[in-house]
This record gives sequence, C-alpha cells and structure tokens, in this order.
Amino acid sequence: MLALRKGHYVARFAETPADLERAQRLRYLAFIENRGGTGRPDGLDADAFDSVCRHVLVEETRTGTLVCCFRLLPLKGGAEIGQSYSAQYYNLAALTTFDGPMVEMGRFCIHPQWRDPDILRVAWGAMTRFVDETGVEMLFGCSSFESTAADDYLDAFAMLKERHLAPKRWLPRVKAPNVFRFARVLRLRKPDLKLAMLKMPPLLRTYLVMGGWVSDHAVVDRDLNTLHVFTGLEIRAIPPARKRLLRGAAS
Repeated sequence: MLALRKGHYVARFAETPADLERAQRLRYLAFIENRGGTGRPDGLDADAFDSVCRHVLVEETRTGTLVCCFRLLPLKGGAEIGQSYSAQYYNLAALTTFDGPMVEMGRFCIHPQWRDPDILRVAWGAMTRFVDETGVEMLFGCSSFESTAADDYLDAFAMLKERHLAPKRWLPRVKAPNVFRFARVLRLRKPDLKLAMLKMPPLLRTYLVMGGWVSDHAVVDRDLNTLHVFTGLEIRAIPPARKRLLRGAAS
C-alpha cells in the first residue's frame, strides 16, 4: 500500500470518488484554466482512463491542500501497451515485445501556486516505492511542454535529438495527425545546453537525468495546448547513484 510522508507532504493513493474528483479539479486548474483554456462547466479534467488507473495524491500535511497528482496504469508487459493513453498518439508497435511489467504515468501536475521543489521529490519517491513494490521494469508516458509553439523550445528539442532519442528497438513511430518532427527538422542545430535545460519541463528533466529517452517527434495537442513527447525509462538503466537517491526519497 503506497503511503509516503516526507517533510511537509504526504503521498497516497486516492481511495474514494471524492479523492478522484479532487485530482480531476487540480488537473483542470493546471492543464486548462491556468493556460487560459476552457473546458467542461463542472471544472473537471476527466476521461475514460480515470476508471482503470490508480491515482496518486500529494497533499500538504498542515492544510490538506492537494499540491500534486498523477495516475498510474500498470501493464503486464508490452503486449498490453495498446491499452495505454499514450497509444492514442504514438505508434508503439516496437514496444509490444517488451517482456517485463510496465506502468504508464500520466496527467502529472503540480498546483500552479506551489513552487516547492520538495513536491516533485515526494512524487518521485512515491513513484519509486510503487516501482519497487510491484517489480515494474519500464516507466513511460507523455511529457508535455506548455503551449504548442515549438519555436519556444527549439534548444530543448535539439538537445533531445542530440542526446536522448529512444533506442531504435523501442522507437515510437508517428500516429497523430499533427506532429513536430524535431529530430528531422533540427538535425543540423546544435543546442544551447543551458537554455535547453531552462526550457525543459521539470518532469521530463527528471526522466532524462535517470537515463530516460524520448520519441523523435512531438505531438501537437491543441485540446490541452501542449506539445508532448513519448518518454520511456527502463528501470534497470537508471544509474546506481541515482537509484540510491530515489530509494532514499522513497524510504
């Protein structure tokens, strides 16, 4: 049973319909309202995947404020990857041969008014505990850049192209109708690494320092006003020093 208390925060699984609704309201705030969008009049970000996922809540212990949430979709192996949220946007045929347990992490968000870096650390500690307890061998999902303006992130995409593309054996192919093929478009661009890291979303930055990799294209999602890349992380590939840090956060 996932339950992790660190400093001012506690991470736990959603247990009730009210817990799930709180997560959906935070997602609406982070993904829609905070980006100037409009959505359902009930103020919820909800979809069909919510009913088949486990939802993790990170709360501030003094006030009970929900400061972060994400959802997990466990899969027995690559043969089930077509059931994932990501499979709507990426051709994941190459990953169907992956033979270990997998989990898709999705709808990750932090409350726009909370900037404490410990929130992300607690979230990753909870994720690490789940991975260790369930024997997951690959973590994957969609990592989002705010807005669909690719020109704002050219150095970040150039860095992904140069250093962090998926191994050919796992490389996702194009499926969505509207994509930015950054590996092709930016093949001659050398990134400004400092600017690239400043523009890199925090969640994706964490994946990368652990050895994560991305698709060679970004999907343009106009519904959520984002660009997102498929992101994968093979647990066995995480550097030993980084594993020790993650397990320290999870203990």
